[in-house]
Amino acid sequence: MAQLISSFAFLVVLLRAAILCLQTVAVGGVIFFAAVARRSEQRNDDLIRSAWGLIRYSALGLALAELFFIITNSLVLSYSGEIPLQNVLGANFVSAGALGMAGAVALVGWPQTWRKNLGLLPLLPAAMIITASVLTSHSASRVEGRWFLMTLTALHYIATAAWIGALPYLLLARKRIADDQPKEEVLRGFSRLAQISVAVLFLAGLGMSWKLVGSWDALYGTAYGVMLSAKIVLFGVLLLLGSANFFIVRGVITPWTAGATSLLRFGEVEIGIGLSVILAAASMTSQPPGADLTGDRVSLHEIAERYKPRLPRLTSPALKEITPSTEQMAKDAASTGKALPVAFVSSAAGINIDTPADRAWSEYNHNVAGLVVFLMGLLALLSRSRYFSWAKIWPLAFLLLALFLFFRADPENWPMGPNGFWESFAVTDVLQHRAAVLLIIVFAVFQYCVETGRVKSAGAALVFPAVCALGGVVLLTHTHALVNIKEELLAELSHTPLAVLGIIAGWSRWLELRLPQQNGSRRYLAWVWPVCFILVGLVLMDYHEM
Repeated sequence: MAQLISSFAFLVVLLRAAILCLQTVAVGGVIFFAAVARRSEQRNDDLIRSAWGLIRYSALGLALAELFFIITNSLVLSYSGEIPLQNVLGANFVSAGALGMAGAVALVGWPQTWRKNLGLLPLLPAAMIITASVLTSHSASRVEGRWFLMTLTALHYIATAAWIGALPYLLLARKRIADDQPKEEVLRGFSRLAQISVAVLFLAGLGMSWKLVGSWDALYGTAYGVMLSAKIVLFGVLLLLGSANFFIVRGVITPWTAGATSLLRFGEVEIGIGLSVILAAASMTSQPPGADLTGDRVSLHEIAERYKPRLPRLTSPALKEITPSTEQMAKDAASTGKALPVAFVSSAAGINIDTPADRAWSEYNHNVAGLVVFLMGLLALLSRSRYFSWAKIWPLAFLLLALFLFFRADPENWPMGPNGFWESFAVTDVLQHRAAVLLIIVFAVFQYCVETGRVKSAGAALVFPAVCALGGVVLLTHTHALVNIKEELLAELSHTPLAVLGIIAGWSRWLELRLPQQNGSRRYLAWVWPVCFILVGLVLMDYHEM
């Protein structure tokens, strides 16, 4: 039952992420037409059809996400708190979800005859969607300063939609508006809107941080504060991209040539990183605000002690010294005619699941993996120079990583443990790990072919940056369900920089591949993502748990 509730809780976080992303795109489209593409000459049939298709599909996805959010949250409360379902249906999140669904359905069914001359009427269902999201945020649950925080949260959501959510519609306008004059007017109008949105985002975020984090030691001493720090770093990256677009807009000359193409490419990355920040915000909803965690905070001294530089661990404890997995303990007990209870406390049962050998095993795994990633990044960096063309073999370092994971991810199975090769596939986790190893091998060979020119497709080259960016997002939104809140934070402190570096590496490589040849930024971006890999390797090599 505990595992089921935990799975439901994780599903709630995923649904919250989907709600925030979909509402950003749907509301962003409404704001784009209300504030940027207002005049009839800026709205041809092609743009209206494609843009409203995106609004409708986003709104439909939002309505479904709200529905599943209500169902999942109701089941979690009903089973975990033993609350009758009819009582759960009177909760705040149910009425808020219903309000959001109503606004989304209104956009889905918006009459086609009204879309050419929209006016301000679609802002009403957009306001319903934003209000519903605010009512299920941390701000609505506060006792002191609730209305102040809810206002800041609403402004934060609106500004995010007006900037990140409206960007896809700007890219559509870039393609669908034929005449240069209205196209340039739309571009300049969006630039002004984005500048206002950035200012509102910064001020609203500052006010929310002041209330929900409360102090500097909560910024680095709580998991909520660490996630907020990651958001701030990615927001800084977005500002750099926005600045590049601002200067491009100021220098655009018709007809639209390289500058407009660069604008399009920077816009793609702004959308990607912007959605990553939104997903991180959704993950923060599963953490209590830093201002509420006045005890058990991690101090700077504890952080410095845990992560002070040291040589990587290159020796591993013997397999017999580490604690077997729960599945292996149950199997061993069954082989002797015994059975573990359905739920038990490991320490009460005489089992220590956090021995020095267990921690040393984990450190060795992280450090060696970091050494491989460091080597990969170094080779990728060398391959940027024409003097080291042989270093294009860097993707083959993934083969070393796959081999290492095959041996170390599941030590109780073949070839190290007592379980046979085919027998090990009966365990779901092991099957997933073996499948991941196989995917890494395929990816290594595939990327090697891309780097050496054996595969020349432009789409194939984008697989690597997409995987990097996606992996960073998954790691950023991953939560660590540890018993000790300090251990949870210390784990976050090692994983969060890896996630941010992965996102930056992926999107910098994306830009390097997508920007036009005459854009001078390409040669700098070619060095950014290998450096990110080197830094990932260094962080992993410095990972330790004691």
